[in-house]
Amino acid sequence: MGGATLTKETGPREVFCGLTSIVWLHRRMPDAFFLVVGSRTCAHLIQSAAGVMIFAEPRFGTAILEEKDLAGLADTHDELGRVVTNLLERRPEIRTLFLVGSCPSEVIKIDLARVAEKLNEQLKGNVRVLNYSGSGIETTFTQGEDGALKALVPFMPDNQVDQLLLVGTLANAVEDRLIKLFNRMGINNVASFPPRQSTDLPPVGPRTKVLLTQPYLTETARVLKDRGAEILHAPFPLGVQGSYDWMKAAAKAFNIEQSLFDSVLDPIVLRAEKALKPYKELLTGKKLFLLPESQLEIPLARFLNRECGMQIIEIGTPYLNREMMEAELQLLPENSVLVEGQHVEKQLDRVRQQQPDLVVCGMGLANPLEAEGISTKWSIELVFSPIHGIDQASDLAELFARPLNRKNILSKKLLTHA
Repeated sequence: MGGATLTKETGPREVFCGLTSIVWLHRRMPDAFFLVVGSRTCAHLIQSAAGVMIFAEPRFGTAILEEKDLAGLADTHDELGRVVTNLLERRPEIRTLFLVGSCPSEVIKIDLARVAEKLNEQLKGNVRVLNYSGSGIETTFTQGEDGALKALVPFMPDNQVDQLLLVGTLANAVEDRLIKLFNRMGINNVASFPPRQSTDLPPVGPRTKVLLTQPYLTETARVLKDRGAEILHAPFPLGVQGSYDWMKAAAKAFNIEQSLFDSVLDPIVLRAEKALKPYKELLTGKKLFLLPESQLEIPLARFLNRECGMQIIEIGTPYLNREMMEAELQLLPENSVLVEGQHVEKQLDRVRQQQPDLVVCGMGLANPLEAEGISTKWSIELVFSPIHGIDQASDLAELFARPLNRKNILSKKLLTHA
């Protein structure tokens, strides 16, 4: 497993739930609607996380489970059908409707798959109704995307031609840039999943090569493999090295000449390494502790150590898929401490004992740690930010330099006023 030693922890956890992924998925597919079947707490979470403008009608909502639903006094399936009917009458532009399960809907055993099946029969193909779980009982917040994409895979058409499929939500500008680079090196049939329109699903088949852009798409990768696609194993496209190796995996799979590959990427690599220098000067030698939340922790640790010179104290990850992370694990420094799972109190004790310069964690832990004088970076910000690809390496580094710069500025001000 490369240079890392693995231990496992179980106990109390501190994570967001999978409903949060709706925030970036609904931006990606403007013809889709995400209907959360949950409580008022679910509704408040999504509204606050999305920061919806007051004059905008968002493409997500919550079918509120009232007391009579929870007590079994109402036929929840019929009630949900009524809510969906009213929604589609009001929003005729919807082409795909996701019924998103939550902790409350799963606790009272609402069969959303059956509801989706009945609605599809009624709607006769005018709107596609799918379901997945966004519950936080056993998942991390990023796994909501995994569930949504897995639900779409059965509807992807068959494909019998050579194709590169990029899987995982990217910022549109980043995706356009990556596809352009693949085109320049001779890989011309490149598709993305999820698509920018939910009804414009890319095909998949035995000649499809899949590059995962995100490390938390375990189930999506499995069902794509069941459709015959080949999953290309590589580091994830974070930082210069990770992005270079990621693109190299595609070039190798499509038999691209090394000279052509170098001619496309070498100038970009040189420019990116130059842009990284000022952040590397600030981050080198700083101690980093990553608490488990997003499943981005291992690629981030690799990038911050190898390209920014940070000293890794501990890498926490909610789950470890050894096959998917093999290339990343090989690039971790010797004697890296990797912890799968979480006992939040024990991990916080280690944070306080080690006194890192920076902790990557969820919002629920960030403020208490900041109050203790420990600088933090929110995990969820990394999912919303355009951080993938060689061109974005300096932007990624800047996200981690920012809290350290802020602490330096505040310290100087305190000294001035003392």
